[in-house]
Amino acid sequence: MTDPVTTPSNAGGLRAARPPESFELDIDGMTCASCAVRIEKKLNKVDGVEASVNYATEKARISLRQPVPVEDLIAVVEKTGYHARIEQPDDPAKPDAVVKLRRDLILSAVLSVPVVAISMVPALQFPGWQWVVLVLTTPVVLFGGLRFHRSALINLRHGATTMDTLISMGSLAAYFWSLFAMIFGHAGEIGMKHEFTFSLARSDGFGNIYFEAAAAIITFILTGRYFEAKSRRSAGEAVRSLLTLGASDVAVVRDGVEIRIPIDQLRVGEEFVVRPGEKIATDGEVVSGDSGVDTSMITGESLPVDVTVGDSVIGGCLNTDGRLVVRATRVGEETQLAQIARLVSDAQSGKSQTQRMADRVSAVFVPIVIVLAVVTLIGWLVAGAGAGFAFTAAVAVLIIACPCALGLATPTALLVGTGRGARSGILIKGPEALESTRTVDTIVLDKTGTVTAGELEVVAHRRRDAGDAAAESAGAHEWIRLAASAESGSEHPVAKAVVAYAESRGLALSAPDDFRNTPGIGVDATVDGHRVRVGRLIDTLPAELAAAAQEARAEGRSSILVLIDDEPVGLLDISDTVKPGAADAIRWFRELGLEPHLLTGDSTAAAERVAREVGIDHVTAEVMPQDKVDVVAALQAAGRRVAMVGDGVNDAAALATADLGIAMGGGTDAAIEAADLTLVRDDLRLAADAVRLSRRTLRTIKGNLFWAFAYNVAALPIAALGLLNPMIAGAAMAFSSVFVVSNSLRLRGFRVRAAR
Repeated sequence: MTDPVTTPSNAGGLRAARPPESFELDIDGMTCASCAVRIEKKLNKVDGVEASVNYATEKARISLRQPVPVEDLIAVVEKTGYHARIEQPDDPAKPDAVVKLRRDLILSAVLSVPVVAISMVPALQFPGWQWVVLVLTTPVVLFGGLRFHRSALINLRHGATTMDTLISMGSLAAYFWSLFAMIFGHAGEIGMKHEFTFSLARSDGFGNIYFEAAAAIITFILTGRYFEAKSRRSAGEAVRSLLTLGASDVAVVRDGVEIRIPIDQLRVGEEFVVRPGEKIATDGEVVSGDSGVDTSMITGESLPVDVTVGDSVIGGCLNTDGRLVVRATRVGEETQLAQIARLVSDAQSGKSQTQRMADRVSAVFVPIVIVLAVVTLIGWLVAGAGAGFAFTAAVAVLIIACPCALGLATPTALLVGTGRGARSGILIKGPEALESTRTVDTIVLDKTGTVTAGELEVVAHRRRDAGDAAAESAGAHEWIRLAASAESGSEHPVAKAVVAYAESRGLALSAPDDFRNTPGIGVDATVDGHRVRVGRLIDTLPAELAAAAQEARAEGRSSILVLIDDEPVGLLDISDTVKPGAADAIRWFRELGLEPHLLTGDSTAAAERVAREVGIDHVTAEVMPQDKVDVVAALQAAGRRVAMVGDGVNDAAALATADLGIAMGGGTDAAIEAADLTLVRDDLRLAADAVRLSRRTLRTIKGNLFWAFAYNVAALPIAALGLLNPMIAGAAMAFSSVFVVSNSLRLRGFRVRAAR
């Protein structure tokens, strides 16, 4: 029995393959959003298939619930009138939409500019100008617009109408009516001129030619399509450039010998060498050496990060000085660089509600316009206006109704918005996330790693005889030095915090002897002849230290006890510190109308301390991961639209449950996968910027959709009443398209407030 799924090979044949759970098809031939809707419906009718087709990226994302032959899915697309192939981004045989569009656009633009200029500037209208314009317009309509005419025929064969139907009908109607008026009317008379006027006056139409409208329709739409295709290719190049930031080869250590191999041959667990000035080949853990690593391209950190044995490093980052030996922990598509590239790519692959709305409007608008043209024709014939005038008015409706800007309204804003976000460190997993930001009114924040740094720090110390001036003078901070010396033998986060605290005070540490680390208890060692224990509090704590420990607990801090020669001498208060900028982020959330809530598994006292420090009023503490889900669900049940910000595995379920999930860039893979937005830089303020960008993109889309219709719809009654002249038709076409494209490009000016 043969494998139920086959995929095309590079040679053009078929080869057996395991059925993927999800994959993408490249779709060729789509020319408007309605095309994507039609293909999506056809694919979703196949048993076991869930498909989402994106017009902007010309891709169909396929999810299989059961094995389905890929060639069957390709056949469905072909039968619908389009072309499909397995996604092959590096296939040189893949048609380059940008090259084809640029060729057609250059042809159309070169010919259309003189057509529009001559037709709309009476001073340029020399004797016989209309016949020259006819010659120039013909290649634009018949060749530059061929993709639209072909698409219209394909869709009509399926009993459907799309935006391409209007584009084709509008341009052909303008062209052939003008040709008719020149041959059978008086528009072809030598010496005829178009007066530069926007006046509304009825005529029989036999003196009007609309070659400039036909040429402008094709050229403007090709311009928009070229812009989209170029944006898509730029997005693809951004992904490819991310993937090529890593080294092309690597010096791997095998059997004690260093050999250089291609990067794709490196395996998890192998050790490789990174010399100064080289890129780190893949994600890994330092097993030898120490150095500074430039992580700016991943984290936005401006200064090199010092790494040593045991530290994790990210593939693609630059080793600035020392020699490192790194053990590979993730390779290929599992690396952080590849995951970021995948997120950037996925940002262009979703299907938003706003896009679906435009699709639905398109599907309704086209037949309405056709019906209006027919009604105009019949109405004027019944009114006795004459066949010439009736046909003129009906054709004018088709010409003016061609909303070339509608197909650009949503895709251009989405592409520019998500691209701007990626460059600002905001990775939008799918356009669906944009809609969620519009309605969210509550933002739930994890504490550790999100609001706080997630790194322990000694924030205070209390010596037992602190009130004894003589003892204080004699002992100074010797007890802290001894405690830190004992802790220097441990890799525990608390031990690191104690050592850092001592070193920050310039205390010289001694090497510990007889070191012993007891999990859950602390460390025990001999330092400079003293027996030193650092760790958990004991039951028989002196009164003054017991009071100090109680005070620390009330402030949300933890205390560790230092005993020297079995005598308790002092306490060190440990706490997680608030991230720089966290208070600013909370203030920005409030400015955006979001009510902040702190949600953590930490103690109530610790949570309330952090909340007070950053300005959060609502705190829920001491919760398990499932409890976090319940808290988010409870807020939703109360009518709240909830955004969740987190970074850990324990946040993943809550991130998925929230209406909008935002993962911190330094978080775990599970959190990033569950979230809708990922912040590349570990800066909470960037979450507020993400909400601002998403909302601004939505406003742009709505503005585009409104104006895409407004110019044309406003002119429809003029056309139906027989008052349309070439000036009004050309102006409506031009302004609607130019406005939509320029309005979308304004998103490039978005600036994040979070400092780099």
